Amino acid sequence: MYYSRLCCNHTRDRFKTMLTLLGKNIPCLVLGIGNILWADEGFGTRAVEVFHSKYALTDPNNVVADGGTLGMYLYDMICRTDDLLIFDCCDFVGKPGELKVLRNDEISYWTSTKLSPHQDGMNDLLAKARLQGHDPKRLTVVGFQPVLLDDFGGSLSSVAKTQLEPAVHEAYLELKRWGIGLRERNPEEIIPPLNDQGSLNISDYESGRPVIDPSEEGDLRKAFIRAKEQ
Repeated sequence: MYYSRLCCNHTRDRFKTMLTLLGKNIPCLVLGIGNILWADEGFGTRAVEVFHSKYALTDPNNVVADGGTLGMYLYDMICRTDDLLIFDCCDFVGKPGELKVLRNDEISYWTSTKLSPHQDGMNDLLAKARLQGHDPKRLTVVGFQPVLLDDFGGSLSSVAKTQLEPAVHEAYLELKRWGIGLRERNPEEIIPPLNDQGSLNISDYESGRPVIDPSEEGDLRKAFIRAKEQ
């Protein structure tokens, strides 16, 4: 137990030293989080994809990232960020399908109600960053109240899809208000992917979902067979 505690303290101290040396070297981070396998849970990921396809941040030190369900692996990036804008599917006790922009004190780090339903919820990471003195100076969440969650392998609900463009527009307005430089992409521009898994883009993801006969629903063997045949 003693050696375990000693190692944990050593790792924590090394992390603090690293952050001190690096400083806040990401002026602005635009982050989408979510699990695309569970319908509207993937809203944040799909929203940051749309944002990335429409806009580019002019400062090369600023970052647009698909955080997926990386959880604690995002902690270092968050600690190095001054201004953080998040797209996410979250429960702000609104009407299903509602879009809401939450800022700073409207986002409680300490509540038992998760800002995000993901593992190592985003509010947990923000609370840890604050305890370490490395939380972002400005924080905005463009949140979507989910309509559909219990559809494993499904895509966004139709309502969620209609809220993608409004969510991106809200993010654009917020970044302009912060004074963050961004530009609209040219139609001919080659856009660098947010991740190396091209099959995760929404069109390929939706077209690749196996079609299961209702009489065979629940039989995973048939799902795997149909997936291989496509």
